[in-house]
Amino acid sequence: MKWDFTSKVFDTEVIRLGDSEERIVRGGRDRFALLPKAFEGIRQIGVIGWGSQGPAQAQNLRESLEGTGIRVKVGLRPGSRSMESARQVGFTEANGTLGEMYEVIGESDMVLLLISDAAQAEQYERIFATLRPGATLGLSHGFLLAHLKNEGKWFPETINVIGVCPKGMGPSVRRLYVQGKEINGAGINSSFAVVQDIDGRATDQAIGWAIAIGSPYTFVTTLENEFKSDVFGERAVLLGAVHGIVEALYRRFVMDKRMSEEDAFRASAESVTGPISRIISKEGILGVYRALSPQDQLIFARMYTAAYPVLYGLMVEIYEEVASGNEVRSVVAAGKRLAKYPMGKIDATRMWRVGERVRATRVESAIPLHPETAGLYCAAMMAQIDLLLAHGHSYSEVCNESVIEAVDSLNPYMHARGVAYMVDNCSTTARLGARKWGPRFDHLIEQEVFTAFDQQPQVDEDRLHAFVQHSVHQALAVCAQLRPPVDISVV
Repeated sequence: MKWDFTSKVFDTEVIRLGDSEERIVRGGRDRFALLPKAFEGIRQIGVIGWGSQGPAQAQNLRESLEGTGIRVKVGLRPGSRSMESARQVGFTEANGTLGEMYEVIGESDMVLLLISDAAQAEQYERIFATLRPGATLGLSHGFLLAHLKNEGKWFPETINVIGVCPKGMGPSVRRLYVQGKEINGAGINSSFAVVQDIDGRATDQAIGWAIAIGSPYTFVTTLENEFKSDVFGERAVLLGAVHGIVEALYRRFVMDKRMSEEDAFRASAESVTGPISRIISKEGILGVYRALSPQDQLIFARMYTAAYPVLYGLMVEIYEEVASGNEVRSVVAAGKRLAKYPMGKIDATRMWRVGERVRATRVESAIPLHPETAGLYCAAMMAQIDLLLAHGHSYSEVCNESVIEAVDSLNPYMHARGVAYMVDNCSTTARLGARKWGPRFDHLIEQEVFTAFDQQPQVDEDRLHAFVQHSVHQALAVCAQLRPPVDISVV
């Protein structure tokens, strides 16, 4: 696919990533003046849902559109516990910015459907029937598209359908937008997709939406590619893999390396969410390797080359399950049973209790850049990158879904509150994926990766050379110039 598009409102530019060229749009508060033109004909934007993305996007949109005459109105279920949360940040019935979800859907010119995946699957027929002809339906995730394909259905022909998918969770979208009030351009990158354009306005509406929620840069994709890379990524590097990696490493360091539990936690979870993530954010994946001493580079290389083929093989299975629709079906099925059999939490196990103590007395300079941990984590990132590239995903999507979202959005929250916190508090779709695939990563790493590392002291030089010379390093260097100008402040 040629990653190109045209805009009647916003300036665009072409960047070279790896062996391809892609067109992007830069965001920033200096583009807010163009939003009324992008949203021409739109009097009300309805934000439906108050989960992860809803609060962030509703507040960001309201502030970006202040003074334009475009109303941002939140729609929720009657009696929803989220009603009070919305009121606390200024969305109220009294000022006409809070209402019942179907009333808001029916009266809005643009409807951003940010309810849970399971709720979308359950309610889409009524939602479609309520949308006014000529309205625009906005999605921040491709899950509904995947579910419709499984059901043999499609969107109504009388509406625009667009996607704007922030490459970070809702709290990150809000935190960086707030920080961007002081520094122009702070925010979370987004991809956009046009599924259906009935009036020629869909592309500019999507780009305007991305800029209004604070995206420093926005790149084009398809909603099908987005759901594949997103649902796959949650089960791999973004959540499932990091969960399995740090648990396997922690046990190894305690049992085989005879570390104290606190030191084992620092060398595993803290190393990933702290120094490894910070280096990758600023200097790319190769920067981790270069930051090590020659002796530690050898350890990194041995772990990397032992882990890469094992992790790639598991990721092939995950991607196939996502692409086939099986993962989406499993999430829909889970939504029907969770009311009776809810998911438990993982944060009460010994490792995560140790983590609470470590974070309470943390000294950042005491967290090691551990070479085994770095080699394993970087192998997982590179395996995910190679698999997505092999399936035709753009470099922008690959870099954001495999690297930038992890180190600039999710991992900082894990560093502040723990990997277990993230596994226990993210979206239902992501939580289900982490619980399903995290143990698979854990077991394979212990049974195959560590065994190979301990038994084979030699480095696979061809695999190491492929890592050092990989084209993604150039792509990440370009993307780093487009990242938020400030690091996220997790409060």
